Amino acid sequence: MQRPIDVDLPHNLGQAEAKRRLGDNIHKLKDHIPGGASHVASSWTGDTLNLKVEAMGQSVDARIEVEETKVRCHIVLPGMLGFFAGPIEAMLKSKGSTILLEDKRKD
Repeated sequence: MQRPIDVDLPHNLGQAEAKRRLGDNIHKLKDHIPGGASHVASSWTGDTLNLKVEAMGQSVDARIEVEETKVRCHIVLPGMLGFFAGPIEAMLKSKGSTILLEDKRKD
């Protein structure tokens, strides 16, 4: 059975800057998945980043919609990964903005 997670990450960056930062940081996602991810594939469709993450022998689909004042994350956990929904949702709420929207650009 699939288990969806929906988390909104508020920001004050504006849509274009939030989208740029998300694109710059998505590669760091692998480092924050327990047990590590074996593969992360991403593609943009307009202002939506579509992800497929392979971890722990499972494939997880996610969609990140970038809006003017928030980033909306929708993740679908398959099968047994649904048991980790609570910790994943808590981590996204506490560290998601830092991980996904941090600005690493040098001035």
